[in-house]
Amino acid sequence: MSEDTLFSKIIRKEIPSDMVYQDELVTAFRDITPKAPTHILIVPNKVIPTVDDVTEEDELTLGRLFTVAAKLARQEGISEDGYRLVVNCRDFGGQEVYHLHMHLIGGARLGHIPSVNK
Repeated sequence: MSEDTLFSKIIRKEIPSDMVYQDELVTAFRDITPKAPTHILIVPNKVIPTVDDVTEEDELTLGRLFTVAAKLARQEGISEDGYRLVVNCRDFGGQEVYHLHMHLIGGARLGHIPSVNK
């Protein structure tokens, strides 16, 4: 699997983004097509294509996704009212970029998770 995803280019700052956080393990930036007032993508700096590609070696990085999500939710002022964290996996799960990422979505009342389209 190539290490050259859209997100890896953003992480390396080869593509401009509205970056809100970066450390040695993860990077976070605003989604260019937000679904709510706050919509931030949190991605591991290491390319992990899908949830199915996660290994035990990735546990620290995946934990960091959650701690950064909580920190950003507080900074964005959405932690008290609530927010949604979404990780999609593969085509049927709605994954569009094959570089694992977490969506932090909030700032408005979010609807229920939609039912399956048959």
